[in-house]
Amino acid sequence: MKEDKTLTCCECGQEFVFTASEQEFYAEKGFTNEPRRCPTCRQARKQRMGIQTERPQREMFPATCAECGKETMVPFKPSNDRPVYCRDCFNARKAH
Repeated sequence: MKEDKTLTCCECGQEFVFTASEQEFYAEKGFTNEPRRCPTCRQARKQRMGIQTERPQREMFPATCAECGKETMVPFKPSNDRPVYCRDCFNARKAH
């Protein structure tokens, strides 16, 4: 069982905790090195380097469910040649 570790940031010199769950996440991803920067410096470095840290907002389109007639929003532009389903109807169809 992994335990929390206290590390020192190579950039700002502040101590930060490398939690057991973060260590397990790193191991699952195959990372062998511990983080050298605290979360604040890591985030700042990503911004300086132009690394996108959040997903862009998806454009959503209005649609009417072909099954129940409910108004819904979908992440693609509906075309008239294929039916569009609300989340509930889509999941019900997928379960069959």
